[in-house]
Amino acid sequence: MTTQPTASHFIDGQYVEDTAGEVIDVIYPATGKSIATLHAATPAIVEQALASAKRAQKEWASWTATDRGRVLRKAADIMRERNHELSVLETYDTGKPYQETSVADATSGAEALEYFGGLAASITGEHIQLGEDFVYTRREPLGVCVGIGAWNYPTQIACWKAAPALACGNAMVFKPSEMTPLCALKVAEILVEAGAPAGVYNVIQGYGAVGASLISDPRVDKVSLTGSVPTGRKVYAAAAEGMRHVTMELGGKSPLVIFDDADLENAVSGAILGNFYSTGQVCSNGTRVFVQKGIKDAFLKRMTERLAGIKMGDPQDPDVNFGPMVSERQRDIVEGFIAKGNEEGATLVTGGKRVDGEGFYLEATVFADVTDGMTIARDEIFGPVMSVLDFDTEEEVLERANATEFGLAAGVFTADLTRAHRMAAGFEAGTCYINTYNLAPVEAPFGGSKMSGVGRENSKAAIEHYSQIKGVYVAMGEVEAPF
Repeated sequence: MTTQPTASHFIDGQYVEDTAGEVIDVIYPATGKSIATLHAATPAIVEQALASAKRAQKEWASWTATDRGRVLRKAADIMRERNHELSVLETYDTGKPYQETSVADATSGAEALEYFGGLAASITGEHIQLGEDFVYTRREPLGVCVGIGAWNYPTQIACWKAAPALACGNAMVFKPSEMTPLCALKVAEILVEAGAPAGVYNVIQGYGAVGASLISDPRVDKVSLTGSVPTGRKVYAAAAEGMRHVTMELGGKSPLVIFDDADLENAVSGAILGNFYSTGQVCSNGTRVFVQKGIKDAFLKRMTERLAGIKMGDPQDPDVNFGPMVSERQRDIVEGFIAKGNEEGATLVTGGKRVDGEGFYLEATVFADVTDGMTIARDEIFGPVMSVLDFDTEEEVLERANATEFGLAAGVFTADLTRAHRMAAGFEAGTCYINTYNLAPVEAPFGGSKMSGVGRENSKAAIEHYSQIKGVYVAMGEVEAPF
């Protein structure tokens, strides 16, 4: 693998190794075999990364915003030039097909770097006139930010957190998931190559204990997590101890509502994107597919026909469009949910079995006749399992769609645009779709409500989460006091 990083950590502008750290075995999901051995950060490595970020942040913040933006835009250009090798690495890291990683991962990361690079110089304060006196505001960086990544989009998440943080003048220490540790190292390498000062973006590896040590360090001003709700609860609580800023992009059990008048082919395409892209390992997936009764049979028939177009195999083969689960453990978890679906009386329409041979492959699975109380309709599965539920009326389906602790995403397919906008307004979710699903352009805010998180990634909204406002009152006359 020519693109493989050369050491476990990237600190202060260079690769760093400390073999005293706990071993992290990198498993290629397509074969189940080890492709690299890394080491978790020791306390000395954590200290080195934080000290480096603390020092570099002061220098980086002193640069003009235009100069910072130029670095991010150059990094975006480099990332695009190396899209092929970065996509190959992403496929080794995650098992996702090259057909997908080549258009959705490093490209998305590059878009974030370019967008926030272009936005950097527009991050300004305002002037407020108060008679003769006035107030001006400064939008200042928070300081040292910690990013904690999930395993499903390692390159994208590393950039989604880095780009707004660095545009605002912060430094970052990023900890990828221990299951996909390789890609973020290349992001750090590219940022330094593009001209970022050493130490502005550091990557260290580790399990939960390393993340915990980062979150609780007094030098850390902000924590941004992409992960599960249970992890989010712990991280949020730990960050609150030090009154740190947080962004939490957590899980979901999102509804996708399909009305009788929807374009059938588009609705099936949306449901495929919302359930089977990345082998179902996407936090915003619309895994509760509510189909109005008049279109249900046609929907299930066409879905089954379309799923026959799945091509499994070597994910590095550009013709393959469906990859393995990220790990053996994740496949076991998803198989447990499939067993629950069968036990609780859902109708298995297609799939439901693991695929023989090496690697962690599992068939795309569709259950029909699912009811709201079933385990597969309540819990986040994070695998290729679609639950199809029947409904009659708009009022009924909106109430049922919102009857969940989650609120990450929601979607609706209908030809009635008035109804579509009513549904979007009524959904209790942070990211909604009309007649499409699971698109996440950097120009638009992304994030959830309820237990699905706080804060937003991407768009101008992210600037609010990586900076703070300072108000400066300027008096133009004498100062009066009562005594």
